[in-house]
Amino acid sequence: MSQSADLNIDHVAHLARLALTPEEKATFAQQLGDVLHHIEQLETVDVTGVEPTAHAAPVFNVWADDVVQAGLPVELALKNAPSQRDHMVVVPKVVE
Repeated sequence: MSQSADLNIDHVAHLARLALTPEEKATFAQQLGDVLHHIEQLETVDVTGVEPTAHAAPVFNVWADDVVQAGLPVELALKNAPSQRDHMVVVPKVVE
């Protein structure tokens, strides 16, 4: 498929914050044009009577019972902390 006339690969690359070489622009313009052509073909499919869905199979939330349990011991929670003080993890200051 040839590149779409209204496809501006420079604009797309700018939005994606990509710095593309001329060869990459040509390659990606071709590939993106092929994808858009495929989407145009999908628009021609007759979907009358097909109910819209978000998932191909039903999705159910699986919730665990809300049961009180013992928490993680402080020593185990701080085991891999690079720095700790008074049972807390010490992190670098990020607000001035």
